[in-house]
Amino acid sequence: MSAPRRAAVLGSPIAHSLSPRLHTAAYRALGLDDWSYDRFEIDEAALPGFFERLGPEWAGLSLTMPLKRAVIPLLDEITDTAASVEAVNTVVFRPDGRKVGDNTDIPGLVAALHERGVDKTESAAILGAGATASSALAALARICTGEVTVYVRSERRADEMRQWGERLGVRVRPADWADAVRAFDAPLVISTTPAGGTDDLAAQVPAQVGTLFDVLYEPWPTALAAAWQARGGPVLGGLDLLVHQAVFQFHQFTGDPRSPLTAMREAAAARD
Repeated sequence: MSAPRRAAVLGSPIAHSLSPRLHTAAYRALGLDDWSYDRFEIDEAALPGFFERLGPEWAGLSLTMPLKRAVIPLLDEITDTAASVEAVNTVVFRPDGRKVGDNTDIPGLVAALHERGVDKTESAAILGAGATASSALAALARICTGEVTVYVRSERRADEMRQWGERLGVRVRPADWADAVRAFDAPLVISTTPAGGTDDLAAQVPAQVGTLFDVLYEPWPTALAAAWQARGGPVLGGLDLLVHQAVFQFHQFTGDPRSPLTAMREAAAARD
């Protein structure tokens, strides 16, 4: 039997994370019985000390807030994908000892859309302008051939999204949140707001809609997602993103080319 290997998710708070359920389900489904995946409550101050205590059995880490940028100085290198949004959600420990950071949220978002038949879009709209919005822009850089309208609540946020657009090579047009209902005219809408952030827009969903990707998974469905589904529009949620980005992490941690997608999705659907 090979030596046990370990992975885990770090963050604060972390008790809500579904990552242990998803990764453990993948290991069991594919017979990786010597692999384990845990969760640790770690904030920015505790992160360097945690890294110092890691032994050779560690293969990788998943990171959530507030660690996605705090981890970067502790790494030997980061991928171009992670550098494009200055955020790392995946750390892989190489056999030569190097610690490499990546961002699987971006390809995970693209893969989730691809699964629903959205390979290209002529335009798109983003609701919100936080950290997830920059990842959404990076994903759209891969599939959107035209303009992305970003609905924001302040001029500061508008400037930030313009800068992200320039950096990522995406044509960004900031728009005032008061006009957010106009986002529904886009063929693809990505909502990146916190819980409740789009509830007041749900009653204004038109009869004809494109595809909605609402990155929340708790609570689900959001009021906007429920209204969208009632109109017959395709809806993706936070679990779609979570599962697809976890698939990329699984491959990087284990080196196993088999797909754990079905096992992970079943585990996510069976959560308590």
